[in-house]
Amino acid sequence: MGDDEVTNGNKKNGSDSLDIDANALADEVAASADDQALADEWAAAMEESGDAESSEPEVAPLEQFASTSGQEFDEDNPNLDVILDIPVTISMEVGSTEIPIRNLLQLNQGSVIELDRLAGEPLDVLVNGRLIAHGEVVMVNEKFGIRLTDVVSQQERVKRLR
Repeated sequence: MGDDEVTNGNKKNGSDSLDIDANALADEVAASADDQALADEWAAAMEESGDAESSEPEVAPLEQFASTSGQEFDEDNPNLDVILDIPVTISMEVGSTEIPIRNLLQLNQGSVIELDRLAGEPLDVLVNGRLIAHGEVVMVNEKFGIRLTDVVSQQERVKRLR
């Protein structure tokens, strides 16, 4: 074979040519060598510290934190002051339905969508997407509001979390 037939170990002619990226191959070999060197450094560091033989993890002691309010925690009467200023989103759901995208794209002004709720049924009151109550729509000073008719019990709310 002459110099005109072979370039960088690859054949020049036609369909028998191999496409090998020498730079990518060199980068891959260098990365593999770097990974091995890093692993060797960690192994040496572990041996120096004496942790290489220990297969049992050490348990770190937990610190006892002092109460900021000066009172002990009471499960029956927790101090809720720390969460009272956290904002939540309240929304009312009239109803819902599932429709194919084909029908969704055909909607225009004046279209009617049938919901899964009957007329006159109470609305769902959701806090951060979780049902907490049912209510009915009221109008006060030209603004809509909702009058709560039934609040979901604490036990029921816990059941719905699962």
